[in-house]
Amino acid sequence: MRYIPGYLILFSLFFISSCSQNSNADIIYVNAKIWTGDSTNSRATSIAIKDSLIVFVGTDYEPYKGTDTEVIDLDGKMIVPGFIDNHTHFLAGGYQLAAVNLRNAQTPAAFINTLKEYVSSVNDDRWIQGGDWDHEAWGGELPRKEWIDSVTSDQPVYVNRYDGHMVLVNSFVLNKAGITKNTPDPEGGEIIRDSKTGEPTGILKDEAMGLVSRFIPDASEKELDESLQRAIQHAWENGVTQVFDMGGYGGWTDLNTYRRAHANDQLNLRIYAHVPIRTWQKLDSLVKNDGRGDDMLRWGGLKGFVDGSLGSTTAWFFEPYLDEPSSRGLLVTDTTLLRRWVVAADSAGLHIATHAIGDQAINWLLNVYEESQNKTKRDHRSRIEHAQHIHQKDLARFASLQVIPAMQPYHAIDDGRWAYKRLDDERLKGTYAFGSLLNANAMLTFGSDWSVAPLEPITGIYAAVTRRTLDDKNPNGWYPEQKITVEQALKCYTVNNAYAGFHENKTGKLKKGMLADLAVLSHDLFTVDPENIKNVQVIRTMVNGKEVFMRK
Repeated sequence: MRYIPGYLILFSLFFISSCSQNSNADIIYVNAKIWTGDSTNSRATSIAIKDSLIVFVGTDYEPYKGTDTEVIDLDGKMIVPGFIDNHTHFLAGGYQLAAVNLRNAQTPAAFINTLKEYVSSVNDDRWIQGGDWDHEAWGGELPRKEWIDSVTSDQPVYVNRYDGHMVLVNSFVLNKAGITKNTPDPEGGEIIRDSKTGEPTGILKDEAMGLVSRFIPDASEKELDESLQRAIQHAWENGVTQVFDMGGYGGWTDLNTYRRAHANDQLNLRIYAHVPIRTWQKLDSLVKNDGRGDDMLRWGGLKGFVDGSLGSTTAWFFEPYLDEPSSRGLLVTDTTLLRRWVVAADSAGLHIATHAIGDQAINWLLNVYEESQNKTKRDHRSRIEHAQHIHQKDLARFASLQVIPAMQPYHAIDDGRWAYKRLDDERLKGTYAFGSLLNANAMLTFGSDWSVAPLEPITGIYAAVTRRTLDDKNPNGWYPEQKITVEQALKCYTVNNAYAGFHENKTGKLKKGMLADLAVLSHDLFTVDPENIKNVQVIRTMVNGKEVFMRK
């Protein structure tokens, strides 16, 4: 028998022991109903995490269990990949969490009283911002400066409609900005005027908002940092582990805030930041000098605008609005400039995401994307943000051009209460056309547009699956042929969003080797009654292998 030195035996045992310890997971969730998003292994009962990575997804977790492994029995609760939100105004949303909230005002009186109460709590001369009001809640009458002048006096007020495409300001602000009956409408915007006197009513649409917003003092770094931390906490509470940010403070201020937080180890949420497309050359230089970031903070995306919104009657349509027959909407950006920016930025290898809501805006943008893609053969993944009202002839073009519709399902159950006042049945058939787009093999993605709508993927899934409008007048679904399944909605919030952000090899699925981002839900979305999906709660959230939220 050959002699083996004792030290070799000891070394071998130590090596084997070390390898065994190194394979031990930090956390294992067991007794769970896991939807992985991975078509090759779609369901499981256990998942093991070590450091920031998933090391096992399946049933037999024992080989990954060590003496120091934390094993958490979830008692049949559901695990899904961490939700990814395709479109947020993240910092602005964080600010809004501490600002005046007019979203729940159902009458003019409630609007006024809510603002009055908030103003009375402010002890300085700061600008009153936020709002997120919806005039359709009380029948469609736009608010006026006279409503709030008596309760705001010399306090500057700038409160936006929830879609962000018009604001209400008081007389103090109009005077400060020098806006009178003789002030011309800026290109891409409108000053709403009294039909009898011609005086400004206090409502400013789209580019007209800039006549006032330039007077609002810039937020301090401290205020921005605080807004970010509020937003991150809010995201965790909703199972959101990654967001695509479309800016709210001009894009670059937002990105700089995220970079500052990341440098200070205060960024515990994945962010893919976008900046204005008009600044594409600045972004191009940043990418060439500093790359595109890392797995926590990425950049390289650009946000452009074609038109406004349906609620503000500024979305661009082929045909006029039913309730405003003299208008087909407006262009927020000069199309000659926008086309030039899209083609140039796309040729530079940057990622393009452009807001287009009306059917003509979407058609125009698809044409520009097609032209741009023909110039540069590469993986573009160009996006149309919102893509709300698609002409029937354009539905199939999303898949054929590989353009990503970045949609927000909550808008469907919100707008569905009143959209019939603006659009005829033929156009409404292409509104929030989730089912048609998936049937045409488009890479449909979902998000919130927070703070325009709630940052709640569960509510978004409910909206996509049921299409029950917020007024409960469509119990079987508003244009029910566009309803989709729970699994399709989940993919739109996870797998598809990861692809839309060039991150599909690291996030969006629960699979060995992927980053450990996940959410634990109180109920199984596949077995709960569809109308009760909205009541399902997020009870745990994990980002990068660390539990960042647990509901008490």
